[in-house]
Formats: sequence, C-alpha cells, structure tokens
Amino acid sequence: MKLRLKRLAQQYETGLARHLAEKDGVGLPGALALGRQAVGGGLETLDLARMHEQGIIKLGLTNARPAVMRRAQKFFTEAITPIVETHRAARESRTSLNRLNELLARCTGDLAVSNRKLKLGMVRRHQVEAALKKNGADYSRLLRNSRQLHDGFRQLTRQVLAAQEDERKKISRELENEVAQTLLGINVRLLTLKQEAKNNTVGLKNEIASTQRMVAKSVKTVQVVATRLGKR
Repeated sequence: MKLRLKRLAQQYETGLARHLAEKDGVGLPGALALGRQAVGGGLETLDLARMHEQGIIKLGLTNARPAVMRRAQKFFTEAITPIVETHRAARESRTSLNRLNELLARCTGDLAVSNRKLKLGMVRRHQVEAALKKNGADYSRLLRNSRQLHDGFRQLTRQVLAAQEDERKKISRELENEVAQTLLGINVRLLTLKQEAKNNTVGLKNEIASTQRMVAKSVKTVQVVATRLGKR
C-alpha cells in the first residue's frame, strides 16, 4: 500500500510539473487520471492534498507567482474530481436508500390501515347483506309501488298534455271563426260604403262609425283569446 502511494505521489508530482510547463489545460486529463487511480486505491481528498503539497515543495513552488499557484490549484481541483464525484454518488445512494426506507415504512403503515379498513368493510358488507335478506320482501314491495306510481304519473301527464292540446285547438278554431266573421262583416260594410258614398253623406258617417265598432270588437276578441292562450 505504501509503495503504491509513493508511486502515485511521484506520478502526481510529474503530472503537476508537466501541467505547469505546458499550455493551460493540456495536462488536466493527466490529473483526472491520477484522481481515478486515487479512487481505485481507496484514497481520500486529504491524501491527495498531501501529495499536492509535497509536489509544490519538491518543485520549489512555495514562493511561486500567484498565476503559477492558480494553475497548480486547477490541477489539484481536477485531480480530486473523481473523489468528489464518488462521495457525491455515495451520498446520493444513501439518500435514495433512506427515501426508500421511509417509503417502505409509509407503505407498510398504509397497508396495515388498508387491511383494517378491509376487515371493517367486510363486516359491514355482511351486515348489509343480512339486512337486505331480512328486508327483501319490503324492498320488493316498495319497488313495485314506486314503479306503479311512476307509470300512473306518466299516464296522468300524457292526459293533461292531451287535454291542453285539445283546448288550444278549440280556442284556435273559435278565434279563427270569430275573426273570419268579423272581417267578412267589415268587407260587406265597406262595399256598402262604396255604394252610398255618392248619395248619402250622413249614412256614410253612420256606416263608418259602425265599421269602426266592428273593428274594435274584433281586436278585443283577439286580445281575449290570446290572453286565454297565454294562461294555458
């Protein structure tokens, strides 16, 4: 284990030196590979931090410029990424397991409640079945009475509707006859007026007044019949 750790520390130092010597970002894949080796060896973030610190000392970077230190820090950040992801996956797995356990507990509780409700429902169903068997005769009798009342109500409704329709037809015929007779009388008087207009002015005025009374009577008749129809 110590030999593997020492070899990995040497590889980390070499990779860090290459990253600092090359263009920015070129050596980062090597840092990621080192991080994966660290995960495979069971190393933690603190172990990799010690390697990084030793590499900084051996490379003589303790007093390096801030830009160099930032590049070195970037290499370290990339190297610990696999470890961080492993920890995140483990946390997520534990979280999922806890959620599953909670869900299982709730389901178990719900199942127990459902079983109690089911047993209670079965008892009530047996009670209802017994009551229905006991009162079956009364139920059948009430059902027959209900059907008879329903049939009687439908028949009565048809009779009322038929009587109303007959009454409307009767009133309509009466109105038609009354209006026809009145209009016929008005037509006759108009013909008479036409003949008398040449010779008898006084008689003409009387005929006009009589005709107006017939028209008023006809209008009143129509109004009365329309009112009767509206009340039906």
